[in-house]
Amino acid sequence: MAKRVLTTESGAPVADNQNSATAGVGGPILLQDQHLLEKLARFNRERIPERVVHARGSGAYGYFEVTDDVTGFTGADFLSEVGKRTETFIRFSTVADSLGGADAVRDPRGFALKFYTDEGNYDLVGNNTPVFFIKDPIKFPDFIHSQKRDPFTGKQEPDNVWDFWAHAPEATHQITWLMGDRGIPASYRHMNGYGSHTYQWTNAAGEAFFVKYHFKTNQGVRSLSADQASELVGKDANSHQTDLLQAIERGVNPSWTLHVQVMPAADAADYRFNPFDLTKVWPHSDYPLQRVGRLVLDRNPDNVFAEVEQAAFSPNNFVPGIGPSPDKMLQGRLFAYADAHRYRLGVNHTHLPVNAPRTAVVDNYGRDGVHATRNGSRHDKNYEPNSYAGPAQTDAALAAPLAIHGWTGTHEAPAHTKDDDFFQAGELFRLMSEDEKGRLVANIAGGLSQVTRDDVIEKNLAHFHAADADYGKRVEEAVRALRED
Repeated sequence: MAKRVLTTESGAPVADNQNSATAGVGGPILLQDQHLLEKLARFNRERIPERVVHARGSGAYGYFEVTDDVTGFTGADFLSEVGKRTETFIRFSTVADSLGGADAVRDPRGFALKFYTDEGNYDLVGNNTPVFFIKDPIKFPDFIHSQKRDPFTGKQEPDNVWDFWAHAPEATHQITWLMGDRGIPASYRHMNGYGSHTYQWTNAAGEAFFVKYHFKTNQGVRSLSADQASELVGKDANSHQTDLLQAIERGVNPSWTLHVQVMPAADAADYRFNPFDLTKVWPHSDYPLQRVGRLVLDRNPDNVFAEVEQAAFSPNNFVPGIGPSPDKMLQGRLFAYADAHRYRLGVNHTHLPVNAPRTAVVDNYGRDGVHATRNGSRHDKNYEPNSYAGPAQTDAALAAPLAIHGWTGTHEAPAHTKDDDFFQAGELFRLMSEDEKGRLVANIAGGLSQVTRDDVIEKNLAHFHAADADYGKRVEEAVRALRED
């Protein structure tokens, strides 16, 4: 086999990659050493801005296989036939910490999935919890600021974390998830994934349904206690990355079974609580899980930067048969995710291999910008409509239209008959065993007891009391005991 020749970025062979060019032996370095300058300049630019949230992540390729007929609910082509397989890429992540953070920490986990379908890429962006802390995107920047490093101290501050939650009673449900036993997954393979948001499916007849996605791990749910996690972080801060990488390399391919809850669109208006509220779940007794297919991960990326850090997931990447719902958090993310990628990766980030469609043909009028690779030929126009046989619209909507009514303005979320910020948090608490309740209370009290303001503590305690009397009593007693020590 011919020996490979090291070259510069322009393709010229490199004579010496061990020594810089100097003015004589031992003399100063010459500005004309193009190879040295190119290496240093490129090194300075190797990194890109990390994600504001979900900075620390791992990814893998795989496939999704349809196992059950769902054509009565959606006309999406990749779900059109039992046995059909679609290539996928998934990115798991922690949320609050930076790129250099540890994996085994108490934090929600991102579960972002890209389907490379024949009709274009479909991105499903979710978490390992079915709910979230807030229900309106206008609060999202404030929420994240409260959870990230304080501008003055440079570290996460319990005062900030719990002060925000004190003013966000709707967070009580997600806090109960986060501080419970599933708050620290043992690995990415041993946790469920959820679309979290409500989405719309539309079938071939134009009938609309609202759906929630549930990816149930086939490895079984396994989690870590706070002590186990602390020990693991000390041994391997990259524990979840290590586990995922090694499992796939060994051929132990992790898998999840996808189920959906399906709500006929007509049910939404009169449902007992707002079905588009991201802080709530739909009880399975109302809308049972229906199996759709299985997700299998079978290939590791060859380059983490190119394929994991540059992977861009946007929930506005829909395909025919799937669309958005009035979920306000989803509506905000339809803009925010794509905008974040344009900032981090550039306007042409969809040209990158990990983000580009596999089989679908991209044909539009986007031109130019940094890293553009699809600028067309001299005969292709960059405007529409035109007289030169350029791509034209289909006039076929991706999803069914949503009826709207009322006046514009900054409205609070619509109130349904049994809307409540605390009931589902109480239901979750009451489902737990005594041991689970004890660990939940200890985890909450460990953080809340560090807060320096009594009024912030009292506001948070009131939320737990409202969720369940015993829940509130236990947390209050645990916080008092820790503060008296």
